[in-house]
Amino acid sequence: MDVLSLIGIIMAFVAIIGGNYLEGGHFGALANGPAALIVLGGTIGAALLQSPMSAFKRAIQTVGWILFPPHIDMAGGVDRVVNWSLTARKEGLLGLEGVADAEPDSYARKGLQLLVDGVEPEAIRSVLEVDYMTQESRDIDAAKVFECMGGYAPTIGIIGAVMGLIHVMGNLADPTQLGSGIAVAFVATIYGVASANLVLLPIASKLKGIAARQSLYREMLLEGILSIAEGENPRAIELKLQGFTG
Repeated sequence: MDVLSLIGIIMAFVAIIGGNYLEGGHFGALANGPAALIVLGGTIGAALLQSPMSAFKRAIQTVGWILFPPHIDMAGGVDRVVNWSLTARKEGLLGLEGVADAEPDSYARKGLQLLVDGVEPEAIRSVLEVDYMTQESRDIDAAKVFECMGGYAPTIGIIGAVMGLIHVMGNLADPTQLGSGIAVAFVATIYGVASANLVLLPIASKLKGIAARQSLYREMLLEGILSIAEGENPRAIELKLQGFTG
């Protein structure tokens, strides 16, 4: 679990709700169904209109990375590549066939299979670059879904505020109707700004960072596999790849 993400989420909402309480407010004042419907529904609707379905589905699949990100062990990956190079040096590239069959990482497995098949280094680079760049693009597009939602939410909150004020202005003669209209107006603005700056935009940035780190890991594997294909010394490979762990 990503403890920092959990702490950040808790701290953000405790600060907002706690500050409201210290100012003499209460939780019920921030709970408003119509305001939530306007902001949440409008934001999701705008995101659906802007994003292709594939990106929206990927966004749903990756949102869990906020608390449970994929494990990326760069140093461990370097050790694995060095072990592959030692095996190739002792047994030849065909000695990696069993390693490839047992490899759980699909990207690494593809690279090892290309090595075993005796594919030229430039062809290996071409295949694996397309693979990791396509995956990175998909994950970045998923993060952009949350980014666009973070851009729309404050504006839709303002729309909710204006709608609440319209309701207030239309019921000036009836004081009993003023409170609910004013509540929707101000709470909708809070929902829009808070959801964007405390949830949606941070999620987008976090997912982009995870996607970039996964891409860096795959690039490290690519460089290691190419070095094995070119017959480089295992020690030289290790020193080259250690630059990725900095």
